Amino acid sequence: MSDTNKPAVVLISGGLDSATVAAIAKERGFDIHALTFLYGQRHAIEIQAARKVAKAIGAIRHIVQTIDLRAFGGSALTDDIAVPKAASVEQIQEGIPITYVPARNTIFLSFALAYAEVVSASDIFIGVSAVDFSGYPDCRPEFIEAFQTLASLATKAGADGSKMKIHAPLVNMSKSETIHEGTRLGVDYSITHSCYDPNETGRACGSCDSCLLRRMGFQEAGQDDPVTSSCPGPD
Repeated sequence: MSDTNKPAVVLISGGLDSATVAAIAKERGFDIHALTFLYGQRHAIEIQAARKVAKAIGAIRHIVQTIDLRAFGGSALTDDIAVPKAASVEQIQEGIPITYVPARNTIFLSFALAYAEVVSASDIFIGVSAVDFSGYPDCRPEFIEAFQTLASLATKAGADGSKMKIHAPLVNMSKSETIHEGTRLGVDYSITHSCYDPNETGRACGSCDSCLLRRMGFQEAGQDDPVTSSCPGPD
């Protein structure tokens, strides 16, 4: 840690949201301890993107933690279930989609909480959004607030009177607002990866929920996506 900056644990998936959140944490003056998960996801290529994002942001340390959520399955990202495709954002199914990974953010934040205690950090950053996403229950503000309460009760730091803060600066932002903020902060979106179902070379499919929401975000932001603008769009 530097002489002036406080440490913060930042969850970095390799996607545009987490890259933006990392830039926000850096702007706020935190020394970044990055944490990424290889959890059995079919789009494990995002780990390469996460490494690039952590390096670009100047992380003090970057841990890639391996956990096997394929042992439970129950999601198109961790089981032998097809990733749903749609022709437009409007056709994305309502309700909780099959790409929801059961309790994923609870698991990720629990690891982040342990990491934060070890590096004496009182701040954790996560790139969840409740605005443009497909009904994931662990992306809601209520979830973040509840986990923050848990963090204060479940840790030595909390018992000693320190307050753990879970920062979710994108939770009420649309994808285009996130992109505008990241652009202001100089985020290089060309190194990020969002697709749930890339091909063997890592090329985005262009029609999974994540690709469609990313495409819509860049279009509404009036920008070309440096990654998916050359990828196939929905049929």
